[in-house]
Amino acid sequence: MSAEASVGTRRRRRLEKREPVIDGALMLAVLFLLGLGFIMVASASMPMADRTYHDPFFFVIRHGVALGLALTCGAICFAVPLRVWEKAGPLLMLIGIALLVVLLVPGIGRTANGATRWIPLGVMNLQPSEFIKFTAVLYLSGYLVREQLEVQMSLIGFLRPMILVGIACALIMAQPDFGTTAVILAASMGLLFLGGVSVLSFVMLGVLMLAGLAALIITEPYRLTRVTSFMNAFDDPYNTDYQLSQALIAFGRGEWLGVGLGHGIQKQFYLPEAHTDFLLAVIGEEFGLLGVLVVVAVFAFITWRAFEIGARARRQGDMFACYAAHGFGLLLGLQAFINVGVNTGLLPTKGLPLPFMSYGSNALIVAVMAAAVLLRIDFELRRKAVEPIPEGGLHRERAVRPARPPRERTRRERGATWRRA
Repeated sequence: MSAEASVGTRRRRRLEKREPVIDGALMLAVLFLLGLGFIMVASASMPMADRTYHDPFFFVIRHGVALGLALTCGAICFAVPLRVWEKAGPLLMLIGIALLVVLLVPGIGRTANGATRWIPLGVMNLQPSEFIKFTAVLYLSGYLVREQLEVQMSLIGFLRPMILVGIACALIMAQPDFGTTAVILAASMGLLFLGGVSVLSFVMLGVLMLAGLAALIITEPYRLTRVTSFMNAFDDPYNTDYQLSQALIAFGRGEWLGVGLGHGIQKQFYLPEAHTDFLLAVIGEEFGLLGVLVVVAVFAFITWRAFEIGARARRQGDMFACYAAHGFGLLLGLQAFINVGVNTGLLPTKGLPLPFMSYGSNALIVAVMAAAVLLRIDFELRRKAVEPIPEGGLHRERAVRPARPPRERTRRERGATWRRA
């Protein structure tokens, strides 16, 4: 019996080695972007920090603190079970909207560059619009599970969840922050489309939203200038096209393999916001086209993994996990796509950071939280094939021991049992 027990133990250990409990490739991709982002923020921010604050490590230290806080928040999010996120989605959405209202109260919000987007908290500034990105995905995912038939069959069921999202976007536009509003609306619409809404309802609401966004662009001269200026980046290179023209010069200087880490010129005297919105241009100058393609490929991999996790959740019947994975994949992929498009002149200039990489504590924390929930979804999907463990545990799980047929009795046992009188 002891020999059989040892064989079973070795078999379980081999099974555990073959079945990891976490998506290691996704986690390594996120850690790679976080590490590269820290290095590039240090490279891009030191010249400006030295000139402005007489401390070349001014932004580096703050980004390091934000990175540590982001990893802590990510670990907490990973420890929270999905059923808790599903129940807390509406409450978190209401809390986010309340923070947006508090932000607009005179004397509370902090204003910079003509926008009121931050609530001072002493050691750091809270940006509620970034928090809304995270809560909107959880809220819509839970709603699609609770009201699946109504969403697919009626227009009211489709429009109802957009009420809270629309209120949040209206408050964000009051800051103003057009880029974040566009990302939240696009991710929400994509998530509702994946939820199975009718094509007619989707097209009607999409047309209305595009008309509203176009009206917002036309009514504000600075937005219209940004939309039209990217079409020719060098027709006004010292005024409206300054950021884009300097970013394109940085890409041109980098050529194929770049000028080397820390040897970039554009970040020192020319390229504004080099450590935030235009960090990719610094990567292009110092690591060339190869470095940019590597970063884009890693973001594409993260987005693909999110959709693959969502598809696996659908096959296993966990619809909240399916919608949440798709929503976070859309959120991270859209924001990375827009930032890359802005840096390369394919899209109008907007103040959207590069997820996991750009300087900015709130955007960094929310991106890591989204990745942590993705890892939690994958963790729970893998757990369905193993023995249940207490909710929220982070320990390793034991594989289910396969059922064995009854042991055949030996000849002696049969003889002892059926001995003739």
